[in-house]
Amino acid sequence: MLQTLYDGFWNHYLWLPENLTWEDVEDQEDRVYAKASDLYATIPLAFVFLVVRYFFEIFVASPLGRALGVKDKVRLRVASSPTLEKFYVQTSKHPKRTDLENLSQVSNVTVRQVERWFRRRRNQDRPSLQKKFREASWRFTFYLLAFIAGLAVLVDKPWFHDLREVWKDFPKQTMLSSQYWYYMIELGFYWSLLFRVAFDVKRKDFKEQVIHHVATIILISFSWCANYIRVGTLVMAVHDASDFLLESAKMLNYAGWKETGNGIFVVFALVFIVTRIIILPFWILHCTWVYPLEIYSPFFGYYFFNAMLWILQCLHIFWAYLILIMAHKFITGKLEKDDRSDEDETTDISDEEGEREPVKNGTMSNGHFVQNNNHHKAD
Repeated sequence: MLQTLYDGFWNHYLWLPENLTWEDVEDQEDRVYAKASDLYATIPLAFVFLVVRYFFEIFVASPLGRALGVKDKVRLRVASSPTLEKFYVQTSKHPKRTDLENLSQVSNVTVRQVERWFRRRRNQDRPSLQKKFREASWRFTFYLLAFIAGLAVLVDKPWFHDLREVWKDFPKQTMLSSQYWYYMIELGFYWSLLFRVAFDVKRKDFKEQVIHHVATIILISFSWCANYIRVGTLVMAVHDASDFLLESAKMLNYAGWKETGNGIFVVFALVFIVTRIIILPFWILHCTWVYPLEIYSPFFGYYFFNAMLWILQCLHIFWAYLILIMAHKFITGKLEKDDRSDEDETTDISDEEGEREPVKNGTMSNGHFVQNNNHHKAD
């Protein structure tokens, strides 16, 4: 059964134009073709990236952050409360009003004090500014190097200047060693991002990020197996063109250089719009959707590849909407942070300084359990 499924999945009618079989794209004296087995190397390569990232964050990103003045916010820690902690871990980090009232009665404190406890507890779980800076530094370094390498690989190729050259003699196009390493490194990196996504800083577009990583891995893998390598390198270069600008803007904002960071973010927004909202759909997607039909009839692989590209394009449109909103706020001075980030929740000044509530021995005052019979304790 497994062999039948395997043979059916790799049927040449699905992945290759008509009148072509996998034998037509086997290595010959003058041609070397990509092989699906090559992709196995990207998994150990992903773990190599994770190890390199670990040491990069310790020995490069952390010292750089300290040199730029990246400092973590001082966060007030919550008092020990088994009841509230159990609810926080097992039920919800954002209790409803009825839950707050019930917890208030059980803990023998006011509803406002319970609210404050949960607010501080959530803040304790939020990633530190230094962690965000280290992650942004790692991605900035990779995307910048990948973009430079991608240009070096592509700039002298005829299909970089004439997109019809992408399909010349397809699929009988020999693989270049530079294309091999470009693919392996990019795919290994995106595997490493997917492996780490649950542990990295979670943003409001977390689900879209996961979809993006999965779609990218599928696209890169499929384009490799079906020898869509020329257009695949173009797609990767277009994506890398703006990513390093976004990560550099984040780094500067984390370091407190907000005006410079905001300026780079506006540049990033322009590059993002040009590359992913103009070049990608009107040049590259046009190249993958229209030009192939000039040389062969559509087949499943043709539709599958374009469907994956359009999934990415829909994500780009979603992100472009958020980016334009943020860029407008940066320009008008109405935005202080990345709307996608889960930032520290603010605390009312009256919660921290002005409130003076009577307390009983062993209960909480301003979020802390204290032993106090005759006076009040403020934070």
